[in-house]
Amino acid sequence: MSSSPSSWISSLPRVCSELSFPTSSSVELSNTRSSSTRSSSSHRGVEDSPPAFLGCLRNVFVDSHLVLPATGPKDSDAHTNVTVGCSDRDKCDDSPCQNRGRCVSQGWRRYVCECHRPYEGDNCEEEYITARFGNQDLKSYAVFSLDEEPEDTLVISLFMRSRQLNGLLLTLANSTSQYLRLWLEKGRLKIQVNNFETLTGQSPVSDGHFHLVTVKLEGTTASVSQSTQTQGSVVTRQIHTHSGDKVFVGGLPDPRGSASFGGYFKGCIQDLRINSRRLQFYPIASKVESYNLEELVDVAEGCSSNNACAVNPCLNGGECYSMWDDFICSCPPNTAGQRCEEVKWCELSPCPASALCQPLPQGFECLSNATFRTDSRVLHYSSVGQISHSLVNITLSFRTRQTSATLLHAQKGSDYLTVSLMNSYLVMELQVEADKVTVQSLAPLSDRDWHFVEISMKNQTVSSRWTLAVDKGKEVSSMAKTAVEVLDFLKEGANIFLGGLNLDSGVSLSGCLGPVKIGGLLLPFYPETELNFPRPQEEQFVRRNPNAAAQYGCWGKSVCAPNPCHNGGLCEDLFDLHECECPPEWTGPVCQNLTDSCNSSPCVFGNCTSLDGRFKCECELGFTGERCEVEVDMCEVNSCSHGATCLRGFQRYTCLCPRDMTGQYCELPQLPLSMCTGTRWNYSCFNGGNCSEVNNSCSCLPGFTGQW
Repeated sequence: MSSSPSSWISSLPRVCSELSFPTSSSVELSNTRSSSTRSSSSHRGVEDSPPAFLGCLRNVFVDSHLVLPATGPKDSDAHTNVTVGCSDRDKCDDSPCQNRGRCVSQGWRRYVCECHRPYEGDNCEEEYITARFGNQDLKSYAVFSLDEEPEDTLVISLFMRSRQLNGLLLTLANSTSQYLRLWLEKGRLKIQVNNFETLTGQSPVSDGHFHLVTVKLEGTTASVSQSTQTQGSVVTRQIHTHSGDKVFVGGLPDPRGSASFGGYFKGCIQDLRINSRRLQFYPIASKVESYNLEELVDVAEGCSSNNACAVNPCLNGGECYSMWDDFICSCPPNTAGQRCEEVKWCELSPCPASALCQPLPQGFECLSNATFRTDSRVLHYSSVGQISHSLVNITLSFRTRQTSATLLHAQKGSDYLTVSLMNSYLVMELQVEADKVTVQSLAPLSDRDWHFVEISMKNQTVSSRWTLAVDKGKEVSSMAKTAVEVLDFLKEGANIFLGGLNLDSGVSLSGCLGPVKIGGLLLPFYPETELNFPRPQEEQFVRRNPNAAAQYGCWGKSVCAPNPCHNGGLCEDLFDLHECECPPEWTGPVCQNLTDSCNSSPCVFGNCTSLDGRFKCECELGFTGERCEVEVDMCEVNSCSHGATCLRGFQRYTCLCPRDMTGQYCELPQLPLSMCTGTRWNYSCFNGGNCSEVNNSCSCLPGFTGQW
């Protein structure tokens, strides 16, 4: 035969068995068909011819001509995937399976790749194409039709990725009703069977990551799983799926039907399956069993992200960084929040040194006290016209000794609000559209102490119930005959005054006001010109007379300068009132009156007599001194004579006479002594007396008497 070796080879049969020959020369033939028809594939398409030979041949002769093994030019097409030698090495040793696929050996030179979802193909080299729903907020959905009767157990599984909290994922429907729904509600999966039984997953899935979601309906039990973790189950009525039923993914053609279940889904769906069959939005090259795609509306290929930074969401100079369907802001110092919307205003020191900065959700306020006197000016306010919430309360604090004064007055046409002191009681009067409310404190409050007052409308019913609470204590309330519910007439066009009724009447308050708020909005004492930064909040009241200087802080009158207390009294400042601490001898409001000098019992041993602001002590015997505090020495002035010794006693003294003197003061000479012998005893007769034999007695000289 004259045919070339290449023609001989092409005429070889495609099905051959392995041949063994005594020589060592052999060739290996490799199958080069497409991945859809390779013998190592786990899925095969339908082919008209048997598969090509895969194995080893040696010493193949045709008409005595050696065909295999043979060599030829490198650029010849006579040999395709034919190599010299015959290797029985396990193909799984080469790790042919991609994307973490598991290689399973199928005997000599054969293997199968078990692929992890969402990968497919002989070597798990293909990934199911992801479908993007709701890109750029478009209303997108897909419709599939079932062309066979599914099994009794229905398993729906898919990968999903979303940051949207609510949205319709999938609906199964027949010609009359929708009998299965799967949607997101507050970031969690929720299913509904037969428009009745519902089940909500436990874990959130709207976190921007892919989650494998599985819904299983087996008999009368429906369950939801997330990444193989069961989220719950519920008993349902059994459903029946038939050929021709529709599967809606991402939403329904009618927006109203989707709106009831969170609206259209926004996110990505990949590798959607019902039991073992796929629902492919964009088919892959490998042939897999799939349901028919009937409609694809605004569903994009891939899982692209909306450019959330395109609209510059970061405020106050924050720098935006895109994430999948989201963004993150790198905020400058003194700002916070997801969009840097929270400015830490107080860290920027916007207030004067005399004020306390109070942060607000959208700005700040500078808090202080203010002193009002008759020479001060009334402070005038109005709204900037952007107050949106209802004004339902008033809070203020004050300190005064004044019994009658206007603290706050606001008016727009015939509607007005007045908070004042009347006979030391706090009174609120409110009139709106001829309906009037009056409420009064239970106790007088003009006592120089600070008092905190809250006036609020508690119940918005047929008749308003306004209450007044002082120092967070017992409340008093007043019922209006008709509804006066809010202070919304102050939102725009009203004039508000502090310290008096209006600018012309002047200040009627003598005392201090603390922060005053209407509906939680401050009436600032500081005008904008005194702040380091303007207040950024939209809802606010502003000063309309910024040139009227306020006296910041709480200062009483100068009641102790000059010192009103006389006679060395000390002045004590009791806020708009003084009190004198007087020396003991003075009394009266300014220590102007002498006290009763005997009230302090100045005489120690004597009786006190008050003499025109002075006192005089009449001392007891034996004491002397101005206050009778000195004991008298009785012998200091005595009448003892002739050298007699004075013996001091209490209140008196005695004279100890010499031997030759006698008498009380030793003023008499001592007379001779007679020694006498009596019948019963011996005895003496004194002062010149003579012994007498009668009755053992003495005969006394004239001037003396006594027995002896």
